[in-house]
Amino acid sequence: MAARHIPATATVASRQHLLRTAQGLAIFTVAYNLAEGVMAIVAAVLAGSGALLGFGLDSGVESISGSILLWRLTVERQQPERADRVERVAASAIGISFLILAAYVAFDAITTLVNHDEPDASVIGIVLTATSLIVMPALATRKRRVAVALGSRAAEADSNQTWACVWLSAVVLIGLAVNATLGWWWADPVAALVVVGFLVREGRETLTANALDDCC
Repeated sequence: MAARHIPATATVASRQHLLRTAQGLAIFTVAYNLAEGVMAIVAAVLAGSGALLGFGLDSGVESISGSILLWRLTVERQQPERADRVERVAASAIGISFLILAAYVAFDAITTLVNHDEPDASVIGIVLTATSLIVMPALATRKRRVAVALGSRAAEADSNQTWACVWLSAVVLIGLAVNATLGWWWADPVAALVVVGFLVREGRETLTANALDDCC
């Protein structure tokens, strides 16, 4: 039996559907992380929590990442020939922003440890990070599936960043909970330094992958 020929229009239509789905997920990512980031930063300032501040700023970077991915997806839908170039520029911007954020969070955490600045307990921070542990795994899983279906490195990197947010949420939640229940003030800046490790890794991996793509 001869193989069935799939019309090109069907393939195009399928990819357009995937692009719309990816755009919807990116829009949700941006909106959720903006709201989460603002609340986390306010709570961090009130409690003097370096770990929570790092978490809030990371949410801001996640929003930037989602916005850049949204731009990249929109470009592919409207000007497919520009998609690869836009993806390289976007990856570089995201990687650099992660490293800048890591430097700031590290400085704040080390200053807190040296000055012995004891952060207050933050119920809002605990609720925020616990909620993130519920929402983000489902979002990351869905984004990963769409990225693989699209064959998009940018979309896959964005889903990896969402998974990184899951682990960051867990680390920060532990630090906040230990500080609130046991009074171990140093758990907060130590958790912030763990956050720095995640941020540096994500930034380096993004920039390295982008450099390899440029070489190829």
